[in-house]
Amino acid sequence: MKGTKHGIEYIPNKLNKVDLVTSQNALKLGIVGLSPHSAAFSTFLNDANKKEDLIGCHIEALYHPPGNPDVEFTDEQLLNYKTTVVKAGVRTVSSMEALLELVDGILIETNDGRPHMKQVLPALKAGKPVFVDKPVAEDLRGVVDIYQAASSYKTPIFSSSSLRYGSLPQEINTTKKNKVLGANTYSPAPLEPGHTDLYWYGIHGVEMLYTVMGTGCRELWYTGDPKIGDVVTGRWNNDRIGVFRGQRKGRSGYGGTAFLNDETLDLGGFDGYRPLVVQIAQFFRTNTPPVSPQETLEIYAFMTAAHHSKLKGGKRVHVPNLLKEFGIDG
Repeated sequence: MKGTKHGIEYIPNKLNKVDLVTSQNALKLGIVGLSPHSAAFSTFLNDANKKEDLIGCHIEALYHPPGNPDVEFTDEQLLNYKTTVVKAGVRTVSSMEALLELVDGILIETNDGRPHMKQVLPALKAGKPVFVDKPVAEDLRGVVDIYQAASSYKTPIFSSSSLRYGSLPQEINTTKKNKVLGANTYSPAPLEPGHTDLYWYGIHGVEMLYTVMGTGCRELWYTGDPKIGDVVTGRWNNDRIGVFRGQRKGRSGYGGTAFLNDETLDLGGFDGYRPLVVQIAQFFRTNTPPVSPQETLEIYAFMTAAHHSKLKGGKRVHVPNLLKEFGIDG
């Protein structure tokens, strides 16, 4: 059955058995854009000796559109990424139209969120499932528009930071989430003027926070310092408290702590890209996003609300009300 969450239609699994997709009839995927993720994901998915959890998906082709010079990687970096992608057996094409003719699904790996709607829309119209790397867009309006377009075209869409799939956050997410009383997470949070503050890199720590807390943030307030870093405190349902610290000064890294009824757990750090790639492969095999549109939209609303609170001197911002302003039921 189809359902609707936060005004976005949920696309059900279109495959009855995952094993219908094997190494012999692997789904062909296309990458849009060059980045470290383009290189890493191609290497994992096109490895001739990959494990069973990655079987069924193969990166077939790459299309690299011109990027915005204010956030683009250097020519040397781009060449290195492209060399790695091509070495993995990926062909290059000169247009989105050519890419769509060759593949069953699309990964948007452009580093910049601003052109993502332009890049996503042809895939959605063609009914090709899409993974959109962070940030989904440059602001909440852009994020909502992309997810509403996916719903309109009834095409599955998925986005996530790799920090969601650390082993310890996932253990809590899958077996202990109902015991979580609160959590603190942290990550680097450099700013990029074309994007809402935390979208550019703070998304990593915020995604980790939501992995263990789940949805349901009612309100939040900002108490950080723009030069040193952001401190955002959210109040969830049942008066649970979640805190994100975005670092801009001092030693940076990824991590956090979850406070449960009967224990306190260190969330660990960055476990590499592979766990996320496993989830991406599962998404394309099943057409079912492992992170719901509801949760992704709330994550971006949380980061937008944090920006609003900062501009208002730390005033509390009601997250569901912000979502309603953009046509999403909170």
